[in-house]
Amino acid sequence: MPRNSFRTARSRASTLGAALIAAAALAAPPARADAPDFGPHVHVLAPDTPGLQQRILDIYEAQQPNHFGPRRDAILLMPGTYRDLRIPVGFYTQVLGLGAHPDDVHVIGDLRSTALLANDNATQNFWRGAENFSVTPTLGIGDGTMQWAVSQAIPFRRMHVRGNMRLNQNQGWASGGWFSDVRVDGRIDSVTQQQWISRNSEWGGWTGSHWNMVFVGVRNAPAGDFPEPGARYTRVERTPLVREKPWLFVDAQGRYAVRVPALRRDSVGVSWGGPGEAPGRTLPLSAFHIARPGETAAALNAELAAGRHLLLTPGEYLLTEPLRVMRPGTVVLGLGFPTLRSDNGQPLVKTADVDGLTLAGLFLDAGRERADVLMEVGPPGSRARHRADPTVLHDVFFRIGGAMPGRVRTALRIHAHDTLVDHTWLWRADHGEGVGWTSNPALHGLEVDGEDVTVYGLFVEHFQGHQVVWRGNGGRVYFYQSELPYDPPSQAAWTSPTGRGFASYKVADGVTRHEAWGLGVYSVFLQPDVLLDRALEVPRRPGVRLQSMITVCLADKGSIERVVNDAGEPARCRGGSNTSTLTAYP
Repeated sequence: MPRNSFRTARSRASTLGAALIAAAALAAPPARADAPDFGPHVHVLAPDTPGLQQRILDIYEAQQPNHFGPRRDAILLMPGTYRDLRIPVGFYTQVLGLGAHPDDVHVIGDLRSTALLANDNATQNFWRGAENFSVTPTLGIGDGTMQWAVSQAIPFRRMHVRGNMRLNQNQGWASGGWFSDVRVDGRIDSVTQQQWISRNSEWGGWTGSHWNMVFVGVRNAPAGDFPEPGARYTRVERTPLVREKPWLFVDAQGRYAVRVPALRRDSVGVSWGGPGEAPGRTLPLSAFHIARPGETAAALNAELAAGRHLLLTPGEYLLTEPLRVMRPGTVVLGLGFPTLRSDNGQPLVKTADVDGLTLAGLFLDAGRERADVLMEVGPPGSRARHRADPTVLHDVFFRIGGAMPGRVRTALRIHAHDTLVDHTWLWRADHGEGVGWTSNPALHGLEVDGEDVTVYGLFVEHFQGHQVVWRGNGGRVYFYQSELPYDPPSQAAWTSPTGRGFASYKVADGVTRHEAWGLGVYSVFLQPDVLLDRALEVPRRPGVRLQSMITVCLADKGSIERVVNDAGEPARCRGGSNTSTLTAYP
């Protein structure tokens, strides 16, 4: 379908779509209430909003080319049925349903992510998302199918697709994505998607596999086993421990509130599929400070210290001191990719070693003066245990360079025990402004010192040392995607104490318990004679186990010589196979 199809005349619904429309029950809308003052870039829309389609298209026209610009937008859909509506989603745009249940907001038409680059290439389709509504794709790409051509930092949560999905555009490449708490009534075709993680989801069927597909707590996960080409699937039957991301909604009386789900243990499938409301707590919006760009860190910290939660509205926040999240149970929730930055070398977020914190929907951008860390969860030396009520990070994204030069030692550091991370992308930029070996220096993406830290969906790319350094015992990682730095100027400039280059994933020698499933490490070296001896380095101990590993050489230079320690074949761009796999270690 042509790229300008969103501005064409509305097409007649297909026979399948017409039947679905006829069968759809209209949800009773809640009582109307005036929306709080969320600022100019939170767009609260209803089925009868004047000029509804044009308002959505205007946002898309501004955001689809806005790769590194400052604009941010959140589209909030009031409960009801939206007929013949097209929702194209560009950069820094989050589309959120305001229902208590995903089916309270029903879009009959199209929800779409369109490839940014030529040749249908979606490998730079970052920073956009959709949450908490249902879609019947009558105006999609045909056959009742919606196109979601995406790569990193694309939250797709608590969604109900009443049809099929395709995860690329035509035959163009796409490079990774995220499903959680998602139901798709039909089939999903991943086509050329290079890697993907699905957690607590269910569908009619899944086809396609390229490098690394991980399914955790998924009903009807596809058959086939890693490393079989075309079926490189890693399945984990149950999700051991997770708390779903909070969401903003409007109740039957028209009051805004935030629902914070309870912990789920050993779960399979979506959280919202059973009768009644899933366990959790509801926080009235009056318990939140609604933050607007331009507010100072001191003002925001005063609200936090007074016991308020934070709802960050879209835009850029220039901070001169860290946000300090110190009180147990505090929720910091971002709408529309609110972006935090400091130009004086200060961290952006620091938390106390307390129970039940939630940090969700935040975008952290490195500033011009070098910072030691951008986000620190718990202070160094944290000792408290939080097994019953851990801190959880959802959709927390980090960027060093790209929009401007940025400098940092480590993007995210976790000291607090039992922390859960539910989807993160830590990215030292490889394109954009302020990009180069000395322009956006950053040593590590993630350092973990806490014990029993669990990460679902760990995307870490291009850092100059180890992408991940894990020192705490009991770590678990479900899906890891990492491109090595493109730009080491020479092998001499990129050599570690253990050999040529820095292993992407480094588990410290003193660790006795660690597990990881579905790990992919890729090289795109731009200079000749640069290689990596080992993609992964871990201590060889009975309690340290890795499953489903792949290395890939993607350029015409360099190689990755071993997968983990001294195991696995080379992935070489010349003189051998460019792909190497290892089922398990040890």
